[in-house]
Amino acid sequence: MPAAFFMKRTHTEDPDFISLIRQLDHELWNELQEDQATYDPFNNVAGMPNAIVLYDNDIPVASGCLKKISTDRAEVKRMFVQKAYRGRGLSKKILKELETWATEMNFRELVLETSVHFNTAKQLYLGAGFTIIPNYPPYVGLEDSVCMKKNMD
Repeated sequence: MPAAFFMKRTHTEDPDFISLIRQLDHELWNELQEDQATYDPFNNVAGMPNAIVLYDNDIPVASGCLKKISTDRAEVKRMFVQKAYRGRGLSKKILKELETWATEMNFRELVLETSVHFNTAKQLYLGAGFTIIPNYPPYVGLEDSVCMKKNMD
């Protein structure tokens, strides 16, 4: 990462993380419109202890977090990079740091959900070693969802 960029491990109540998530939600509503209403209840990450914020100097520009599902499984949530910063590999860096953190916490498997419409996101996750799996709850039956997993062993 260029010297100007740095990552901070934090929590989902961090004001910078919250600001980025508001931007993400706004973007999702603009792109998916009323379909996003189905997914909003699944995106609540309040009170979670494992979030990443990536900064350009002191400006928060990207985020992601982990949601514990069980003692050995976590879900990657709220991955976001501001439009002006896309195409620079920042999402790969966030994902790699989340994977490192998950390993430190002894999670053996990471799962995630993305939209069938987000080809760039799907390619990011497939390129990082995730594989497509049947939709897990609460995404079962939602045709616009693509679920993936990665074994951390």
